[in-house]
Formats: sequence, C-alpha cells, structure tokens
Amino acid sequence: MPLDLKDIVAARMGENYNLHDQYMNRTLVKVQRMIGFDKVYARAEGCYLYDQEGNDYLDFLSGFGVYNMGRNHPVAQKAIRDVLEMNLPNMVQMDSALMSGLLSEALVKRLAKQGAPHLDSVFLCNSGTESVEGALKFAKAATGRPRLLSLNNSYHGLTHGALSVTGNPFFHEGFAPFLPGCDKIDLGDLSQLEHELKKADVAAFILELVQGKGVKFAKGDYYLKAQELCRKYGTLFICDEVQTGLGRTGKWFAFEHWGLEPDILTLSKALSCGYVPVGAIITRRSIYQKTFSRLDRCIVHSTTFGRNNLACAAGLAALTILEDEKLPENAAIQGGYLEKRLLELQQKHEVIKEVRVKGLMGAIEFGEPSSMMMKMGWKAVHAMDPSLFPQLIVTPMLSHHRILTQVAANKCDIVKILPPLICGPKEIDRFIAALDDVLAGLKKFPGPVWEMGSNFFKTMKTGAPKESEPVPV
Repeated sequence: MPLDLKDIVAARMGENYNLHDQYMNRTLVKVQRMIGFDKVYARAEGCYLYDQEGNDYLDFLSGFGVYNMGRNHPVAQKAIRDVLEMNLPNMVQMDSALMSGLLSEALVKRLAKQGAPHLDSVFLCNSGTESVEGALKFAKAATGRPRLLSLNNSYHGLTHGALSVTGNPFFHEGFAPFLPGCDKIDLGDLSQLEHELKKADVAAFILELVQGKGVKFAKGDYYLKAQELCRKYGTLFICDEVQTGLGRTGKWFAFEHWGLEPDILTLSKALSCGYVPVGAIITRRSIYQKTFSRLDRCIVHSTTFGRNNLACAAGLAALTILEDEKLPENAAIQGGYLEKRLLELQQKHEVIKEVRVKGLMGAIEFGEPSSMMMKMGWKAVHAMDPSLFPQLIVTPMLSHHRILTQVAANKCDIVKILPPLICGPKEIDRFIAALDDVLAGLKKFPGPVWEMGSNFFKTMKTGAPKESEPVPV
C-alpha cells in the first residue's frame, strides 16, 4: 500500500494522546491531561492554533520561541518545496554543499549589519543544545583552558555538556556527575566573576543576556563590565542567543541592547521556521581555526545532519521573513505596548509583583497579596506545592480563554509570555483581557481557581503512571 499521510492523519486525528501514552512519554501525557493541556490541534496559522471544531487558540508560547515568524509561514513553505523539487544532492558529507554555504554567508552578513563583523565563521548543527555543546568545545580548543563559567538560574540545554553549564537545579536531578570545572555565579555580581577569572583557567563565560527561565536580565553596565573582565583575563565571552536571537527581544540579537561584542554566538529555535531543526555557532575565524587546527583535524567536530539542505532552506527563509516583514522592529513596538498593558494590570491586581519585558519576551512574577482572603488562598496553595500557583493562571487561560502560555520554571511564581513576532494590539488586548479575568477569579476564596489548585495537588500526589512492564537491567 502506498503511504498516504493525508488519509492517515484524517483517519487518526484525535488519537494523539493515546499514542503518546502507549509509545512515548506517558508521564508527560498524564501531566497534560491533569492541567487541561490535552487539546487536539488540527491546524495552525500565524499566531493561532485551531482544534477540530475550528476554534482558535491564541499561541503565546510560540513553541518555546521557535515561531518568531508565526506558524506555517508561506515563505518558509515555498523555500522547502523549492529545495525538494530541485532534487539537490544532500549530505554527501565529503563535499562542501551550496545551501549550507549560502546560509552561513547570510548569517555573517546579517551580523555585520548588526554591528558584529568580527563574527565571520559559522558551524551549522541541529539544535540549541548542540550549538552550546560545540561552543564550549570551541572555547576549550581556542584557549587550552579547562573551566567554564555560567550564571545561576541559566538554561543552556539538556545534553550533558549544556546541562553542566545550566544553572537550574531542577534539570540536574538524576543526571550527575556533570562535567568537571563548570561553576556558576550570580547575575550582576562582578566581584564574583573577577574572583573566578583571576584563576586564569576559565575558557569561557557563557550567558543568556535575557534568561529564558524567568526573563531576567542585568541592570546597568554589568554585561559590558563582564565582557571587559573576560578580555582582561583571556576568557571567551559566549552569548547564548538560542531563544533571544532573531528578533525576539526587539533587536536582531540581544547583545545589541548592550553594545556587546561576543566572541561566540549560538543560535537555533526561530532559525528553523518551525520546520527543520537547525542551529548555528558563529565565532571569530581565529577561534574557529583553533578547533580545526590541522589537516587531520578537519572533521574533529562534526554532525551528520548539520548542513542538510532542508534545514538551510528554512534558515534562509527565516532571515528573509524577519527582514522583509521587519519583525524585530515589530517586536520592539508590540513589546512596548505589552509592557504598558501589563503595568496597568499590575495597578489593578495586587498579586502581580513584577513585570519584566524585553521585546516580545515577557514575564509576570506574582507575589503574596496583602488582602486577607487572597493571602489565605496563596498560603494554602504554596503549602501544597511551591510550583502550583502559576499553573492556576495558565490553565484557565487555556481552558476558558483559549490562550496558550506557560509557567516559566519549576518552583517559581512566574508566567512567561512568548508571542510570535507577527502579533499586534488585537492579540495583546485579547491576552490582557483574559489575564484580567483570571486574576479577578483569584479574589474569590474559596472559589473555582483555588479549588483547581487543590485538585491538581491531589492528582499529583498519586505520582507518575506506572510502567506496564518491568525495565530490564
């Protein structure tokens, strides 16, 4: 029988969660069902997802920042179709393919326009975590030093090297020991940074300029001073822009906000247009050549799928869309409007402790309210589980208002906002109205929102689903 994917998908749409429960991550399926995120999305376009009945869901998650240009963009679709129709040779490996050269050229030219002409050499890979892995290797090869510095609360990926420099303990449990010589310091503490750099054994300081887990960023001239200290002590300065790059913060790259000159830059997520995984390490030629330092080391760092034609077509499409539609500029404009509306809500709802926005990367941090009834609800929920409260926001946002957003991190009271960069006032106003309604519901204690927390907690106490078969040892 010939493979007809359209017929298969039409016939089996709706089996999604049963298939994942049977063959994939059943613990994740249980969580999705528990919090009401077990929606069946049948179609997607721009800022919206659609279920089988045609109801729209406003996507303020963007696939964790993948869909800067929105979902199923026609320019990206055409680029991928064009590559398929040309029947180009792909992944010959023992050649230098045209498509990967074109994408590398386009990335270098874009960085030159954004004030970083020194970043002139590209290594293409498959994902954000792989770009971080490669960047760490490049830094060690270039400096001959063993240690790596990163920030507390940072997130750089979940493969072992990237996890070793990730400063979020939630992701560490069960995977130790990590790479030796990976140390964490506090954001904003220059004396702590210099104390470590003075040891003259740190290959690189890697940081997210806007941290993904909570949308936190330094104030004042910390980043510039940190870069100066790295230069002084011979340490490379790596900007992880896997999420912040390609327009997310209101500029093409987050380093532009602070006038920085990173030695190594990592990219991924939006570079894919949401179609084909792709990542990039972009660095100085002098650093690049320290890795590929001899003829017999020409493939000492490589990746099988990293230069494939489909991924490169997606990357070229992403750069074209962002430039032609002026999406970084739109992110700056709409981010300003989003921040204004969120600050208005903060005046109305005492539970909003802080609003942090950089372009269209935002966070709403909640804090214990002062009014008696809301304080009782707050304390009750936090006594059950310290991670529970923000889930009481994002669940009704989806179930009652059809808006998809996310809890920023484990054991925090933060909801994170990542809209597509194509969004406008209509989408932001819909989000604000929905959030206003959900927060108003918190003022009723006891009430439906607080009862939801109790139900979540009871379900969580039952634990993860049991395995149907014993795990072989």
